[in-house]
Amino acid sequence: MSTPDITAAGSEPADYRETKGDDQSVALVRDWSKQEEARAKRKLDCIMLPLLLAGFFCLQLDRGNIANAITDSFMEDLRIDQNQFNIGQQLLSLGIVVTEIPSNMLLYRVGPGKWLTLQLFLFGITSAFQAFQTSYKSFLLTRLILGITESGYIPGSLWTLSTWYTRDETAKRVMLFYFGSQFGSASSKLLAYGILHMRGVGGKPGWFWLFALMGAFTVLCGCILGLFLPDSSGNPHSAFLPRRGIFSAKELYILRTRVLLDDPIKGKKKPRIGLAAFKKAFSSWRLWVHILITLANNGPQRAFDTYSPSIITSFAFPKLTSNAMASVGLFLQIPISYLFSYASDQYGWRGQVVIGGLACHLTGHIFNLAFAGLGPAFRGVRYFGVVWTQTFGTFPHPLNVAWMSLDCEDQEVRALSMSMIIMGANSAGIYGAQIFRADDKPLYTRGFTINMAILSLGVVLAVAKVWDDWRRKRRAALASTEIAVVEEVSVLEIGHHNDGDEGGSGAEKGLQMARVQTRQVGASG
Repeated sequence: MSTPDITAAGSEPADYRETKGDDQSVALVRDWSKQEEARAKRKLDCIMLPLLLAGFFCLQLDRGNIANAITDSFMEDLRIDQNQFNIGQQLLSLGIVVTEIPSNMLLYRVGPGKWLTLQLFLFGITSAFQAFQTSYKSFLLTRLILGITESGYIPGSLWTLSTWYTRDETAKRVMLFYFGSQFGSASSKLLAYGILHMRGVGGKPGWFWLFALMGAFTVLCGCILGLFLPDSSGNPHSAFLPRRGIFSAKELYILRTRVLLDDPIKGKKKPRIGLAAFKKAFSSWRLWVHILITLANNGPQRAFDTYSPSIITSFAFPKLTSNAMASVGLFLQIPISYLFSYASDQYGWRGQVVIGGLACHLTGHIFNLAFAGLGPAFRGVRYFGVVWTQTFGTFPHPLNVAWMSLDCEDQEVRALSMSMIIMGANSAGIYGAQIFRADDKPLYTRGFTINMAILSLGVVLAVAKVWDDWRRKRRAALASTEIAVVEEVSVLEIGHHNDGDEGGSGAEKGLQMARVQTRQVGASG
């Protein structure tokens, strides 16, 4: 990652003096070279993406390390059973869901640079203090507080990305952003393999050091975001350096104008989210379909991710080794998800890649159920089922988020929609936490059957949404054809009326008037 240029505000040429506020208008003229745009976009990629990705990496470390802790006698040390543990996981998701929209309303008001930085500090400190829990009550309390402090980071980051990138660039950046989650999930299990060997150091269990070290790392990353993450294109300064610009004025001008040329509604940010935006977002049935798709994918994924190290242990692998083995599928999903994202962006297969991802995720649970009766001699086959499920379990959700963003009409609705779909993802954690229960282990045949049914529903919903998209595009194409026919008739009629006029033929004048009509139709549409 290259080091960001920190340019003093006010030192740029007057021609490119930055404007204040997100709703200031700029001249929509592409008056720069492709090389200048490529350099500005490359700098944006080297600043914005790594910082947001690092925050997501930390969030996933702090949220997911509990799955590794249970392989180190965590439940035994706190004297809780599996079903009580599941309730704690539900409280984590509940805390996120309840405060998701309020968190994003605050972000929308104060800016990502300040709010996302504060969030990293808050959930990093909470994660570190999990090391000191000693009872069931303290376990429930820390999970709830962790959920509250983490709420809003994901949709807030997604909304932030959508304000800096064009529509064609967004899906790939969303998937790159989710690499932070995927890499965090994989790394947490690999890091846990080493950290949990610290059991006995200072007279503490291994899970004590797991929570303490990962929480401290998150606080450190919060300091980095505070130094370099800009609030917005209208206020391109970080929380800790409010008088220093991250981009030069010309770079900022290019970055802002290219986005407005692609989607002018992004230049109409209001000071706060109004009631009309709430009505528009909550009344959109297409948004609810996307939320249901995420609910269908993420419930089985959350359940499986929590217990994947324990499931591998049930194959007769050593407990701590199971943590390292549980990282393999999560690392494999990174290149696979990039390929799916590339197909989504390159060919416009928004819904098709979601259907493919859901189908592959469903296949993984079919494998796990089919292999459940195999003996210890076939533990490699059962482990293959785990790896497959992990590889395809996570990325249908971010692909669905990118697909959903195409239906958003303005920044307010987009911000709310991001919050709502992430609320859906975390609501999935509420029901998903109870899929794998104590009376179903170690084979979890009931749990895998439930996951198969839920994912099948997700596939059906995605197919229905693809059909709806096709129907809308077909209707729009027919409408465009009708407009073209009307324009052609207008040319002939106007030309006939003006035949014999001075200053040119009637056909030429008719063509000129038809062009004016065409521009008016385009402006009104």
